[in-house]
Amino acid sequence: MTSGWQDYREVLRTGSAARPFTAAVVARLPIAMAPFGTLLLVEETRGSYFVAGLVTAAYAVGVGVGSPVWGRLIDRHGQARVIAPTVTASAVLLALFALATAALAPLPLLVALVAAAGATSPPFSSAMRMSWRVVLPPRLWRTGYALDASAVEALFVGGPLLLSVLLPHLPPAGPLLATAVLHVTGGLLYAGSRPARLPPEAAVPLDGALGALAADDPARRAARVLTPPLVAVLAVGLAMAVSFGFVDTSLAATAREVLQDEARLGVLLGSIASGSVIGGLAYGLLAHSPAERRRLPVLLAGFAAGLAALAVIVDGGAPLHLTMPVLFATGLTIAPSLILLQALVDALAPDGRRGESQAWLSTATVTGGAAGTAIAGLLVDRGGPALALGAGSGALAVAVVLALTAQPSWARRDVAAAVP
Repeated sequence: MTSGWQDYREVLRTGSAARPFTAAVVARLPIAMAPFGTLLLVEETRGSYFVAGLVTAAYAVGVGVGSPVWGRLIDRHGQARVIAPTVTASAVLLALFALATAALAPLPLLVALVAAAGATSPPFSSAMRMSWRVVLPPRLWRTGYALDASAVEALFVGGPLLLSVLLPHLPPAGPLLATAVLHVTGGLLYAGSRPARLPPEAAVPLDGALGALAADDPARRAARVLTPPLVAVLAVGLAMAVSFGFVDTSLAATAREVLQDEARLGVLLGSIASGSVIGGLAYGLLAHSPAERRRLPVLLAGFAAGLAALAVIVDGGAPLHLTMPVLFATGLTIAPSLILLQALVDALAPDGRRGESQAWLSTATVTGGAAGTAIAGLLVDRGGPALALGAGSGALAVAVVLALTAQPSWARRDVAAAVP
């Protein structure tokens, strides 16, 4: 265990790894800040969680649509040439959306702007995963992946907390404008880092409409990315991510409507996200197991049980002395589950197509989160946050079934042996 913590220190002391990692963390603050800031701003100006959920979902859908495109182009042309222009466009569009929302612009315009902001946001998580493989020796890849997954979970605390600090001191559009500045600043710093400027992996030729977009020869066939085992991973990620949308919206409604104190939202989010951070870091210390894929349904089942317990607690008034420890325990399962999903995708990806394959996982998760956010807004309006949390537990039960069903196909592809 001690050597495991030393591995984390070694990663963070490696300048060629720490610098792009820090930039990527800043660039990914909008993962939490943009959707959450959108939800709060639209709810404040429109007075409906359902409308706010739909607009927020449009951002996530945009990310889901754009990620595979940018992932393929990154595989083909390298990270810097794709990330620099896309993150700039995304930040500008997000700023325009914030100003238009505060000015009470028509709803279709808001949806179009926020969806475009999401669609132009580059897949930083898959890009950073590729960078770990460049700047770290193979023995530290697992450590880097765990550190990155835990950092992303920490963003779901830091992002909303930063927004809560900014809200009283800025005009309505201010928090999202600040989000746009962080997004472009971190993104450009990352694009200028050494691993981002390196040539791409030897890419397999692209095919289909996206291949044409990348100016590839359409007559050349690419290795198939969306194989049945990989689609199974994406389906699990999609079902899991639906629960994320339920959790975010439910906790916001719990703070405002059950606890009657929006300031408590930071405490609620901090409890579940701190559990996830600790769970991810601890998972990175575990020795690799050839049957590691079998842990995924177990972790998802723990996540589902935690949300079911939360639904009962919130229905009873959400006393913090019960809510906080259950949120923390529930969070312990989240980052390890994401680490396993990413590792399975890496194991199934063809050579030279890891960026695109990880981007498909991003598409699955943000699409699932978008669906969960939209549906949760409707459920909260009609039945309160407890109903939405119970529905989130049901989505995770589906993910458990899918992960169990996929075990034979993952085993046949020898995925277990390849998981880092």
